[in-house]
Amino acid sequence: MKIWLNGKLQDAEGARVSVFDHGLTVGDGVFETIKAERGRAFALTRHLERLTTSARGLGLPDPDLDEVRRGCTAVLDANPMDLGRLRLTYTGGVSPLGSDRGDAGPTLVIALSETTRRPDTTAAVTVPWTRNERGALTGLKTTSYGENVVALARARERDASEALFANTVGALCEGTGSNVFVVLDGELHTPPLHSGCLAGITRALTVSWAGAKETDLPLDALERAEEIFLTSTLRDVQAVTRIDDRRLADGPGPVTAEAMRIFDEQSAADFDPR
Repeated sequence: MKIWLNGKLQDAEGARVSVFDHGLTVGDGVFETIKAERGRAFALTRHLERLTTSARGLGLPDPDLDEVRRGCTAVLDANPMDLGRLRLTYTGGVSPLGSDRGDAGPTLVIALSETTRRPDTTAAVTVPWTRNERGALTGLKTTSYGENVVALARARERDASEALFANTVGALCEGTGSNVFVVLDGELHTPPLHSGCLAGITRALTVSWAGAKETDLPLDALERAEEIFLTSTLRDVQAVTRIDDRRLADGPGPVTAEAMRIFDEQSAADFDPR
């Protein structure tokens, strides 16, 4: 396995990041996960735009997107596979043991791992913890992922693959690594960005392609929803057939099935939708 680290390909066994890297010591970094199919990265332009947005929000220098593209191409070419998870990690670099950044410059790592297509259906749970819709990191895809690790572990304990959060005012927000859509009275809705959810790439494409409405919803909308589905880079559109102890259906409902069909069709027609 070959990894791109600070400007060149390296063997995975020899690729090393300093123990003083700010991404390790204080979670000072941003990242993107990109679906890679047979050597091509899906929606790469949108992902790089979000990487830059997240870096600016954290106060990091803008990433060199030409280098990032070169690194993605090199890693994909060096590690051929049918379906992969391409991970870009961009951190504050070597820094003092504290919150202040050093002056060594950022660290860029690009890695790839093989994966398989997700099942069409899954289960999700709600958790008692909240997203802060007014926090300094709201809307940024940072490496500060401890809350998601804890919440996802709770979901796994309950035989689910995702945990869903409300925000601090009790509105439906997002999952640990996904956006959520619900069908109410036959209409498709998803929480707006001001709820504190991440501006998911798959979310934005689904809103555009499937015609979803961005709507402030209480968390208990999940109890009334006729259909629920999740979107993310590696889920695409995935139906939720159980939420907590409530069983919805044995398979995707009609609105979800149509959203799945549209997403598959549109993404196949344009691998880098702008």
